[in-house]
Amino acid sequence: MKRIKSIVLVTALLLSVGVYAQEKQNNFEIAKSLDIYNSLLRELNLNYVDEINPGELNETAIKAMLDGLDPYTVFIPESDIENAKFMTTGEYGGIGALIQYDGEYTRISEPYFGWPAQKAGLIAGDVILEVNSVDCKKKNTQQVSEMLKGQPGTELTMKVKRYGEEKPLIKVLKREKVKIDNIPYYTVFNNGVAYLSLSGFTRDAAKEMKEKFLEMKKNHELKGFILDLRGNGGGLMNEAVDIVNLFVPKGKMVVSMRGKAANANSVHPTTNEPVDLEIPLAVLVDGNSASASEIVAGAIQDYDRGVIIGERTFGKGLVQNILPLSYNTQMKVTVAHYYIPSGRCIQEIDYSHKKDTTQAKTDTLGKAFTTVGGRTVYEGHGITPDVKVKRDPYATVTAYLYGKSYIFDYANKFYSEHKTIDSADRFQIDEATYQDFMKFVKDKNFSYTTESEKAIEKLKKVAKDEGYLDKIQPQIDLLEKNFAAEKENDLISNRKDIEELLRSEIVGRYYFQKGRIISSLNDDLDLKRAFEILLNTNGKDEYHSILSGK
Repeated sequence: MKRIKSIVLVTALLLSVGVYAQEKQNNFEIAKSLDIYNSLLRELNLNYVDEINPGELNETAIKAMLDGLDPYTVFIPESDIENAKFMTTGEYGGIGALIQYDGEYTRISEPYFGWPAQKAGLIAGDVILEVNSVDCKKKNTQQVSEMLKGQPGTELTMKVKRYGEEKPLIKVLKREKVKIDNIPYYTVFNNGVAYLSLSGFTRDAAKEMKEKFLEMKKNHELKGFILDLRGNGGGLMNEAVDIVNLFVPKGKMVVSMRGKAANANSVHPTTNEPVDLEIPLAVLVDGNSASASEIVAGAIQDYDRGVIIGERTFGKGLVQNILPLSYNTQMKVTVAHYYIPSGRCIQEIDYSHKKDTTQAKTDTLGKAFTTVGGRTVYEGHGITPDVKVKRDPYATVTAYLYGKSYIFDYANKFYSEHKTIDSADRFQIDEATYQDFMKFVKDKNFSYTTESEKAIEKLKKVAKDEGYLDKIQPQIDLLEKNFAAEKENDLISNRKDIEELLRSEIVGRYYFQKGRIISSLNDDLDLKRAFEILLNTNGKDEYHSILSGK
């Protein structure tokens, strides 16, 4: 026994010496690198042929250094502090509107209901010509955003160009402390199933969700609850823990953090009494559900507390802390990995070993783990749903119409011509509206290149290089003619998807974010699948079968 203790002691001492030596070597390398950097910058300033901007060069150097790590470790200059604050609190001083750059000007893409932009009468599509008499031409989204944000209570004047209006409009707004809703919409459907869309995990998200859930439970005899985390990129980890706690007993581990620094290692259990341990629960996720969303979905899955429905999640299991630096700058740095109750890490890409982090997600199975009830789950690919709902990708024509803002621009035209529309849940794109949209697109000389056409061009080039082009030209001409004929019908053959995007964009003009959600639920495949499982409409008791692993 003494010999074993001696071996353990010697091993521990050797490890300590090794760690100390490595730390000493790192400290030397840091001091050496800083000295080289200082001398380089000094010599540049003295000898470079043109005047340099040391601040810009420094930011470029820092960005290049951090780019070699992971995409979440970033430098935050003083000018971006307001954006960093928004990520954690959901609050910022500004006008309350989403904006986008169209290549020449930045425009309002959507005002938030009840905030300065909407109250001042700004609408989606308004082109921002000036802010406080400063010309905004060729200023990108970030540049204009910095002009719009500021101390709550301060005023700004905007000159905007609106579709259908000949003269620019002048709008005077007073900035407010804008707080974006964590819960843009919640309801109880006629079938008795409660639904709540959670768009963020900023401060008080769990408290707000608890209040909404108890309100629905008090006023209705609930048969199930659907938590919609689709498109939710995450936020505060403690809010995720408290949300899981609503449906999981006190004292259950939800997530642990493991990193290099001692203070980066921690375990986070539920600390409160739950509000409901029995209600059938479904969680909707997609490829944009990340971080805190994956903690919630993963913990619910690991404890067999509910059914996860939709698409595989993003796979962000990295923990970031914001650390203060000198001169009022900050750094958001990755300090640990997240691990959920089964012991699995949800991180998709291992940035410490992969140089190419742009590759598509693979479906190869990672290391296997088990849920509390014995179901097999896998590590390394985000959260794989218990029930996958397949969605066909948008056709090329649909993607182009959306990506090139044809749908957005038509919604501006529609809004200028119609003072009101039907309610968000009832509004549909009728025949006259779709015909008008097709005419609008045609008048804009809309064109696009399909992947098939790109493949034909590649074939022609290869055939020419190999001397076959003259011989196969007739067949290629016929192929191109047939593709051209098919493209003529693309707006008709893909009408269902195009209508869905059109409807959402138009409804958003009248009913804002809440209206978009209500409208989208009409044809929501994930929602319909959740109803089937929670209400047992097919007579198979899928809910309990899934959770028991059968």
